[in-house]
Amino acid sequence: MRGTPGSRRNINAPAARRDAPVRAIFLVGFMGAGKTSVGRALSRKLGWRFEDLDDRIQAREGRTIPEIFQQSGEAEFRRSELAALRDLLADMESVPMVAALGGGAFVQEEVASLLEKAGSATVFLDAPTEELWRRCAQDVTDRPLRRMEAEFRQLYEARRPRYLRARVRVDTEGRGIEQIVGAIVSGLELNSSEEK
Repeated sequence: MRGTPGSRRNINAPAARRDAPVRAIFLVGFMGAGKTSVGRALSRKLGWRFEDLDDRIQAREGRTIPEIFQQSGEAEFRRSELAALRDLLADMESVPMVAALGGGAFVQEEVASLLEKAGSATVFLDAPTEELWRRCAQDVTDRPLRRMEAEFRQLYEARRPRYLRARVRVDTEGRGIEQIVGAIVSGLELNSSEEK
């Protein structure tokens, strides 16, 4: 694969439709990976619509993510997440888009299966747990599953094998947003016709 240092096509990823142009890119990874920030920048570069699945969930539910977790529990949140993703996939038929998924979405088998069936390109934004923990500590976002650092590390290690099923993995440690965007474009081998 042609690519930049820190990006690679994932040999463990399921086979994707290689002949069809990329019409949707889903960014996956742990909390603090930069999915929303990178997603917004990538959508601007490509001239595509940007969606944050967490925003869609909150709009559907009329509650924040922490409120959903606190009032209804994680199982109910995952059901809402799946319903919001189905809506998002139905919308993607009309215009190309970049979407950021919550940290636990892609590890759900049904979510990964839906994305694969839709032929969506998935990109795993990765970084060491120390870096992810530091980013989360600096962020004002309330993250219901961010507790003690040891639990944070354990959750990341449990989820990482599922993240590695994404089509492309991009290492984000020590890289600026534009460098990460460039690595995604290169890793997905987007050409100029797909960028506009």
